[in-house]
Amino acid sequence: MYAPERQQEILRLARESGRVDVLSLAEEFQVTAETVRRDLKALDRAGLVRRVHGGAIPAGRLDFEPDLAERDAVAADEKQRIARAALAELPGGQGGSGSVILDAGTTAARLAAEIPLEAELTVVTHGLPVAARLADHPGLTLHLVGGRIRHRTRAAVDDWALRAYREINADVLFLATNGFSLDGGLTTPDLAEAAVKRTLIAAARRVVLLADSAKFGQQHFARFGELSDMDLLITDTGLSPDDALALERAGTEVVRA
Repeated sequence: MYAPERQQEILRLARESGRVDVLSLAEEFQVTAETVRRDLKALDRAGLVRRVHGGAIPAGRLDFEPDLAERDAVAADEKQRIARAALAELPGGQGGSGSVILDAGTTAARLAAEIPLEAELTVVTHGLPVAARLADHPGLTLHLVGGRIRHRTRAAVDDWALRAYREINADVLFLATNGFSLDGGLTTPDLAEAAVKRTLIAAARRVVLLADSAKFGQQHFARFGELSDMDLLITDTGLSPDDALALERAGTEVVRA
């Protein structure tokens, strides 16, 4: 079977089942996983599918936003490695002092769980799961920003949240995103979430983006920043060395955990 024929069949399967995975496709077509990844990359570039961790979903679901539990289960090992690598970016080191903003998101929540109990930090967040994981840390000064809570993300949005973040000047922001790309910047499906994220970027002296490699190349409805706004991207080794180099040439330091 030639590549165009195989790609057409992959697209049909993706539309029928809502998702395809690399290993199953490799077995189905008796080709290597790398061949399937090339097929998915070609379909992604054509705007027919969106690559996700381990496979792809049809482009018709580009702005489907899974709930928090489903997102937390995706790329769990990669997110854990990213969270542990992010500890080195805490102001003053892992047990040091300073102020940080933790964005809402599953990787940010994993970072919160990794922060040592003895850490002495001022932490600001609008994510309920993030705040819950830090509430028992005696050395932290924890600020929970209020607003309307989005049920899918458990994050506060709208004017209350925006006003609070406009009054902050933190040392480090740990930012989350649903998608990032060289041409599309940083994107998320929801306009209210995007507005908060845009305000977060302006509220910190250093911005660290936490994003697993499956989000690279994804573009969603609401754009809230550029990669040039990021001082550092912490991702996983699923991001190829060539893509990491392209990001660094665009001005963003990259750590592949």
